[in-house]
Amino acid sequence: MEDAVVSAATGAMGPVMGKLVALLGDEYRRLRSIHTEIKSLTRELETIDAFLENMAEAEDPNPQDKAWMKEVRELSYDVEDNLDEFMARVIADKSSKPDGLVDNIKSKLKRLKARHEIAKAIEDLKKQAMEVSQRNKRYRDHAMSNTSRSPKIVDPRALAIFEDVSKLVGVDGPKKELLQRLADDQQQTKLVAIVGFGGLGKTTIANQVYQELKGQFQYRAFLSVSRNPDIVNVMSNIYGQLNHGYSGGGTENLQTLLAKILEFLQNKST
Repeated sequence: MEDAVVSAATGAMGPVMGKLVALLGDEYRRLRSIHTEIKSLTRELETIDAFLENMAEAEDPNPQDKAWMKEVRELSYDVEDNLDEFMARVIADKSSKPDGLVDNIKSKLKRLKARHEIAKAIEDLKKQAMEVSQRNKRYRDHAMSNTSRSPKIVDPRALAIFEDVSKLVGVDGPKKELLQRLADDQQQTKLVAIVGFGGLGKTTIANQVYQELKGQFQYRAFLSVSRNPDIVNVMSNIYGQLNHGYSGGGTENLQTLLAKILEFLQNKST
């Protein structure tokens, strides 16, 4: 469902960007006087589109993200409706042929009024887009501020790692492959990524593999982190799992913790 929300938002933005580019082309050269406004709106929407692309990579957008994406989708529909109207007016104006001086003057005044109205509409759309961007920025600044005051190491979804793996469907194959990759005889550092949509049990499989292999290693660590983890706390957690004599709760910085971990693991094979 979350992917559908992201796809709907990003999908709605595509046609809008294409039509804005078209308005800058020769076919609509009568709008040349408002090219600056069109380019400004385009840049604002490109910024929003970049945020959407980043969100598309998230496993499960939070409620605030989903609300913002819905707002973006509605904005894109408003912009597209206006662009369709602009294009229709320009094409209709091109097809009309004034007869005589009076009609020619009326036609020019009509075109001037149309360009003014289009420029005003584009400026209004740009303001809407800026408001959408600013609301998103305010939310993210607020979220980052809360994160810095109350850092979280453990992802709430980490509770799922204790779920009985038998409840998950189709995990035996991936689990077996992971065990084979990690338990071979090659004495070298290994990194294995588990990717997939949210809720598929990636963390659960990782924990099951860890539980089966941890007996082969004297020094090991397992933890799940949030999207915006406090790296110092993460390193402190890892060091605490490696060195059971470490109580934590100190004022170590990241460099100090990394140095302690490296020193502790020096010349240790397992």
